[in-house]
Amino acid sequence: MNTEVWDRIAQRNPTVDLEVIPDTVVYAPGGPTENELRLCGDVSGKRVLDLGTGNGLNAIALSNQGAHVIALDRSPGQLARARKLAATMDTRVEWHECDAADLAFLRADSIDLAFAASMLGEVEDIDRLLRQVHRVLRPGAAFVFSYDHPMALAVGREGEAPGALPLGTLEVRRSYFDTRPVTVTHDDESIQIWPRTIADVFASLHRAGYRVELLLEPESASMGGPGPELPRVVIWRARKEGV
Repeated sequence: MNTEVWDRIAQRNPTVDLEVIPDTVVYAPGGPTENELRLCGDVSGKRVLDLGTGNGLNAIALSNQGAHVIALDRSPGQLARARKLAATMDTRVEWHECDAADLAFLRADSIDLAFAASMLGEVEDIDRLLRQVHRVLRPGAAFVFSYDHPMALAVGREGEAPGALPLGTLEVRRSYFDTRPVTVTHDDESIQIWPRTIADVFASLHRAGYRVELLLEPESASMGGPGPELPRVVIWRARKEGV
């Protein structure tokens, strides 16, 4: 479902990124960035897997820092944008059109860092994805990823409408524990997201053989409007353990 949506977004904005020169990874629209958080470390000479690369900006940023980047996405439209931007900047990235969990083309224990920004929420079977990433990571290597905070998906503002300034008071729209898919708006298109509690993701990581090293809920000025601030994004760093 979401693949067709991302294709339409790419077709509507075919050159929107071509004047952008990425110099750091961005974990969510509007930030935070790797320059601020330092979660990926020195990637020079490392094999880095970028899951759900989208327009390729993060893949290009990682490549420009000396990494050998393997970037994949299900959307051919987004990959076409990414390839065009990389060619414009004379940046080398290995692109693959496939699902984030379809990693059979990669050898076990061959990746030094796995990365995914704003993508895991679109994955229905997160356990399968985590197992596949675990297989290709080298022992002790990290998986760094971000996605929409489940609290942000549960809470909205009174009278909130797409494109409108959120000035209403905060209200709970759905249970924090409701795991049914929810629709969010991106570039005037509807994207389907699978909400998960923080505890659910922690348990999935543990089952797949990871050790959670860091969990961040950065403050964001993007919420706007009256009332208390809420986290908009959650960021994890987990390392491969087990077999």
